[in-house]
Amino acid sequence: MVHQLAGHEPDQSAAGASRTPAGRRRLALAVLVLAQLTVWLDNTILNVALKTLADPAEGLGATTNQLQWSISSYTLIFAVMLFSGGVLGDRYGHRRLLLTGTTVFAASSLWAALCDSPGELITARGAMGVGSALIMPATLSLISAVFDAGERAMAIAIWSGSSGLAIAAGPLVGGALLERFWWGSVFLVNLPLAAVTVIGALLLLPAARNASRTKLDPIGVLLSTVGLLAVVYGLIEGGHRNEWTSPGVLGPIAGGAAVLVVFVLVELRVSSPSLDVRLFGNTRFSGATVSVMLTYFSLSGAMFYTAFYLQGVRGQTPFEAGLNLVPVAVGVLTGAPFSAALVRRFGLGPVVSLAMLVAAGTFLSYVRIGTDTPMPWFWLLLFVQGAAMGAAMAPTTEAVMAVLPQERTGAGSAVNNSMRQIGGVLGVAVLGSLLTTTYRSEIKPSLVGLPGPAAEAASGSAEATRQVAAKLGRPELVAAADQGFVHAMHVTSVLGAAVAGLGAVVVLVAFRRREGG
Repeated sequence: MVHQLAGHEPDQSAAGASRTPAGRRRLALAVLVLAQLTVWLDNTILNVALKTLADPAEGLGATTNQLQWSISSYTLIFAVMLFSGGVLGDRYGHRRLLLTGTTVFAASSLWAALCDSPGELITARGAMGVGSALIMPATLSLISAVFDAGERAMAIAIWSGSSGLAIAAGPLVGGALLERFWWGSVFLVNLPLAAVTVIGALLLLPAARNASRTKLDPIGVLLSTVGLLAVVYGLIEGGHRNEWTSPGVLGPIAGGAAVLVVFVLVELRVSSPSLDVRLFGNTRFSGATVSVMLTYFSLSGAMFYTAFYLQGVRGQTPFEAGLNLVPVAVGVLTGAPFSAALVRRFGLGPVVSLAMLVAAGTFLSYVRIGTDTPMPWFWLLLFVQGAAMGAAMAPTTEAVMAVLPQERTGAGSAVNNSMRQIGGVLGVAVLGSLLTTTYRSEIKPSLVGLPGPAAEAASGSAEATRQVAAKLGRPELVAAADQGFVHAMHVTSVLGAAVAGLGAVVVLVAFRRREGG
C-alpha cells in the first residue's frame, strides 16, 4: 500500500512543476519560506518581552503563571490544531488554507498588541496558534505541488532551514523592538510579513487542482484534536507545576492518550480516514516522524536554558542574547542544503544518524560551559549544533513527504509539524522541569539563614534568587545563583544529549537500507 502511495505522488506534482518557470518556482518558495518564518518567529519572539509584561507600569503586571501561559497557549493550540489544518487543506486546497491562516494570524497579532490584560493576551495568543496551524501544513504541501521530485529535497532543505533562522531572529527582532517601542510592537511586526505572504500567495502559488476532493473525516478530526489537546495540556501543566504525578497532570495525559487510541481504531475502519495510520507501518515514515520529535525535544530544551544562561548568568540584554544566537541560524542554513547532496551520495540513514550524533555531542558539550566561558567557543558550539540539526531535519522531512500521495500531503505535513511541536513542548516541559528541580537542590544550602518567605521565593529560579539578593543586599547570592544554574544546565544537557543520541539510533534502524521501507 505504501509503495502505491509513494508512486502516486510524483506524477501529478512533477507535471505541474514542469509547466512552472524556474524563476516563478523560486519566488513561490520564497513566499512559503516567509510564511513559515513568520510562524516560527512567533514561537520565540515573546520570550524577550516577558520581563516587560510582568511590569505593572510598562507591561500588564502579569504573574509568573500568566507569563508561562502567554507562551504555552500559542504552543498548545498550534500543536493540537496542526492536524486539523492539514486535513482541511487536503479538502479545500492548501493555498486557500494558507491565505485563511495568514489572515487569522495577522488579525490575532493585532489583537495581541492591543491587549490590556494578561487573560486577554493569553486568549489572543491562542487565536494566533489557530492561524499558525492552518499555515504550516499548507507550506510544506505547496512545496510538494510546486517542485518535482528532483528539486523537492533542496526546496524542503531551504524551507526547513528557515526555522533555524527564526530561532535567532525571534530574540534579535524582539530585543531591538523593545529597546525603542512598547511591548505590543513584538506582535505588530507580524502584520507586514503577513501582508507580503498574502500578496505573494495570490500571485505565485497554485490553487487546488484535484478533481475529486478528499472526503472529510469529522469524527477523526474531532478525536485527534481532543486527544492531542488533552495530552499537550497535561505536558505543559507538568512543566509549569514542576510536578508530574498530580491528577491535574496525569489525568489529561492519560485521558488524551485513551482518546488517541480510539482515534487510531476509528481511522483503521473508516473508508476515507483523515490520516491513514497504516503509514506508520512503513519504517521510513514512522522513523522519520519519531526522529523529528526527538530532534525538537533536544533543540527546544537547549534553546530554553541557553536563553536563561545568556540573559541571566552572562547578564546580556535581549538584543545581545539574540545576536549571540545567530550562529545557530547560520549553522542550520548551512547544514540543511548541504545535507541534500550528502543523502544522495551516502543515503539518509548514515547522514542523518551521524548528524544527530554530532548534535548530541554539542548538547553534551554544555557540561564544559561555565560562568565565564569565552563567547567565541560558545559561538562555535552553536554553529556546529545548528549545522547538525539542519542536516538532520531537512532529509527526514523530505522522507515523510515522499511516502504520501498528493491528496494527503496536508495530513502528512501536519504529522511532521505536529511531531515538531509536541517534541518542542516535551523538551521545554521535561528539560525545564529537570533544570528547575536540579537548581532548587543546588541553591538550597546557600539560602540557609534567610527569612522563610525570602528563602521560599529565592528557591524558585535563578532569576528569583537574584531578585531576592538585590532586595536583601546579599551579592554573594548572585554568584551562588549563577553557579547553581550552570550546574543545573550541565545536568539537563546530559538528558538532551541522550535523547538526540536515541534519535540517531532510530534513524539508523529505520533507514538501514537505501531502498524499501
